Amino acid sequence: MTTTPLSHVLVFLMFALLVLTTSAHGQSSDNPQILKSLHLLIPGAAGGGWDRTARGTGEALTRSALVANVTFENRSGGGGSKGIAYLLERKNPRMLMVNSTPIVIRSLQPAFPQSYKDLIPVASIIGDYSVLVVRTQSPVLDLKGLAALLVANPRQVAIAGGSVSGGTDHIVAAMIFRAFGANPRDVKYIPYDAGGKAMAGLLSGEVQALSSGYGEVVDLVSQSWVRILCIAAQERLSIAPDTPTCVESGAKDAVFVNWRGYFAAPGLTHAQLSSYQHTLFEMQKTEAWNDVRDRYGWVDLYKPGEEFSNMLAQQETKLRILLKELDFL
Repeated sequence: MTTTPLSHVLVFLMFALLVLTTSAHGQSSDNPQILKSLHLLIPGAAGGGWDRTARGTGEALTRSALVANVTFENRSGGGGSKGIAYLLERKNPRMLMVNSTPIVIRSLQPAFPQSYKDLIPVASIIGDYSVLVVRTQSPVLDLKGLAALLVANPRQVAIAGGSVSGGTDHIVAAMIFRAFGANPRDVKYIPYDAGGKAMAGLLSGEVQALSSGYGEVVDLVSQSWVRILCIAAQERLSIAPDTPTCVESGAKDAVFVNWRGYFAAPGLTHAQLSSYQHTLFEMQKTEAWNDVRDRYGWVDLYKPGEEFSNMLAQQETKLRILLKELDFL
């Protein structure tokens, strides 16, 4: 029986250790490892845009094997306030919170204690164009018809939205009807806790119309429950070629796309941040993500880190001007 000299064994072990160390460094910098788990915090109720974005992201990540396990948690209330406070309190490095334009609007309204400036912007991932919809059985056939009713008697036309007063859905409704001569502050806006509850308000007849995102209404449009009066895009979208834009329907300059993306609590390491950004970037290349994105009519809007931060700052400047024009500040 032959034996291997101890010196050879030591050399082999040292070589193996060197290979493992080199491989580990390569994975942590240029090629981050597959995430084992990810917890997505949703600061709104089920059925809204935040909820769909988070669950769509989770579906794409697990189907494409970029993350082994994705869990979800809804913490609704206060137009997202409870979710933000919960994220800051927990400081869980495995938790990302989905959010959108309303978190920028918060920074302009002193009533809210926290905004995006208190968090780490990870990356934006999609854009969702705003729409104005009515129930299919509504006698209102087009945007001009609804605008005529509102101008004649503003208090008799209630518009629902899944965000707080002065939030995204309210702003879009005010922009649209201002173009028809209505006073933006006269628009009777009814805020609901997320888009799902706002849609329920529309279908139950509590309100006459709904201001929302295309991705939040597309399912009910296909089932003929609701009808889109207009979409706030510059040009008609390929996914909805028969749907007129708000601009062509008479609402000049009514163009609005709502980004959605992810934030983390302070304390996230550079390696953890890079890993999340890499994972979300790779997700956008997958067939699973294409299926989710096209299902809801979203457009890709991937901007990581500093690009995301710059976009938020620019939007804050534009929204400040718009909110003052609408007399919301």
